[in-house]
This record gives sequence, structure tokens and C-alpha cells, in this order.
Amino acid sequence: MRPPLIWKNPWVADSNILFESEPLKSMDQYRQDAKEKSEAGGILLGYRRNSHLHVTIATLPQPSDQRQRYSFKRSPSHHQQVALRQWRASQMTMDYLGEWHTHPESNPSPSSLDISEWKKICKEQARPMVFAILGWSGDIWLGLSSGEVVSQCVVAEC
Repeated sequence: MRPPLIWKNPWVADSNILFESEPLKSMDQYRQDAKEKSEAGGILLGYRRNSHLHVTIATLPQPSDQRQRYSFKRSPSHHQQVALRQWRASQMTMDYLGEWHTHPESNPSPSSLDISEWKKICKEQARPMVFAILGWSGDIWLGLSSGEVVSQCVVAEC
């Protein structure tokens, strides 16, 4: 079991991004640690506490998602339903914080398509967003947006 992870926010001093163990455990189930495994992904849900981001849930891939060895396209319907349910259950305090997906590489890094898709999300979301890519080794590339710019926070080794 992974412990919770904390990263410094590159845009705001004294601000952190906290990933609880449970979403990390959920994501780890989909590591592409074998050639037959396709990319997987989902959305990240949690709380905005002033400038801190607290990730508590990662949705899991669904049959309606398009998954291939080197690509993942999330179908919005199921993931959106989960987000809405969680938002209502939390008295409208839980929020959509970002996206996660896997890559079939040990040290993951975003592709030009990843960056392009994230920029689209950032145009719709005025607040900071988190983007995570999980490699087959368990390493995580983590980025945080400021406007339409996504900056790498860190690559966390498992």
C-alpha cells in the first residue's frame, strides 16, 4: 500500500498537493506493467482548501472509455456521474481537480496530445488543475496548471 504523497505547489509558496493513499492504490491497479495492458485513466476528485489541493478519489476506467496500448480517451458520462454523486454527498464541497492516466514507460512524461488536452481543460477551469501520469514502475509525473500553463511539480518514485 502506498502512503499518501505530498508535493509542493510550484505556483504558490507554502501550498501543497496531497494525494491520499486510496486514489494512488486505485491508479496502481492499472499500471501498464505487461505488454498486453492498455492505457487507463480517469478523473481526480477532492477538495480545494485555499491554495491547497487534496485528492481523495480517482475514478476508474470504464467500458465506454477508449483504451489502447499507447492512448486513452475518457468517456465523460460515467466519470461525470461519479463526480456529481460525490459533489452532492459532500454538500457541494468535493470538486473536480484534474485527470490521471497511465503510460507504458518507467519514467512517465506527457505527450503533445496530453498537453493539448490539458490546455482545453484549463480553458474551461479557471482554478488550478492537477494532471498525473502513472508509469509502469509506479513513478508518477505530476503537473499543476496555472492558467493554461501546466508545470511539472515532480516525478515521484514509488
